Amino acid sequence: MMSLPGPAHQPSPLHTTAKRGRPPAPISPDAGLSHCAWLEPVRNSLFASRLTLDDLVVRSGYSKTRISQLLRGNDYYPPWEITFSVTRALGLPTRPLRRLWAAAAREARKGDDWIKNCIDQVAHQGEEPPLPYQAFTDDVRSVYTDYARAFLLTDQRAHWVVSEAFDILWVCWDTATASDNLHRYAWRLLRSRVMLRAPSHHDGRPDLRAAVFSTREVHNNLTVPGHLVVLTELVDLFDAITRLPDDQMDATVLHYLCGTPHQAIAHVLGIAPTLTHAVDHHARATVEALLTTPTPE
Repeated sequence: MMSLPGPAHQPSPLHTTAKRGRPPAPISPDAGLSHCAWLEPVRNSLFASRLTLDDLVVRSGYSKTRISQLLRGNDYYPPWEITFSVTRALGLPTRPLRRLWAAAAREARKGDDWIKNCIDQVAHQGEEPPLPYQAFTDDVRSVYTDYARAFLLTDQRAHWVVSEAFDILWVCWDTATASDNLHRYAWRLLRSRVMLRAPSHHDGRPDLRAAVFSTREVHNNLTVPGHLVVLTELVDLFDAITRLPDDQMDATVLHYLCGTPHQAIAHVLGIAPTLTHAVDHHARATVEALLTTPTPE
């Protein structure tokens, strides 16, 4: 079983080496969404630290070839032992990375026994989340989940994506809190994870049309005469919403599909409350124009 090195073996990840080495090659296109979920912030942390691959060799005890393969996400899915060693050398938190690593291992079709055996090789359970991070995620979790559910349709998928986003946020917490707007940073992170897994049109827009059938109004009016006409209008409306600019689409989905008050929308989006009303006004005007303008062939 791998033991955790003492403090003397853990130099600060902010230490700058005298000579900047060549950065790792880009992430392999074969790396899956869950794999990239932890690999991208790990690479970003490496670039920010200005450590070289040689530095990571010294700090982790693994060869440059193994570390390079891990940082590219190619050839093989890395065991937790080497992943832990590299991320620990960068000063990154263990618990969220282990969860992200395990999810990506399942994505790579690794069995539960393999995942458990890998984790058992590392005698380090991880640290508790920072209290400000815990308070932040508790504050926004409900609205984030409502938003994710609007696109992903099921509670299970929504909760899973929100948890993934929160784990990435924990890994990037220092960067997030150093940003100009923590709420804005976190929202964009959550939004990116939702959009990666949401159904989409051929042009890349998210496809909200299936969400029509999960709305309360539809279920309450299944036997109302003319319901199919109303249903068609709702499908067109939901499709028009996805043609809005990002902020307008998000505010519209949160307010009209999720029932989120304007004040709460401003809070989670990281924008001024007065701006929320302006965004809503422009969104409604744009949707109306889209619904009354014929779509070109």
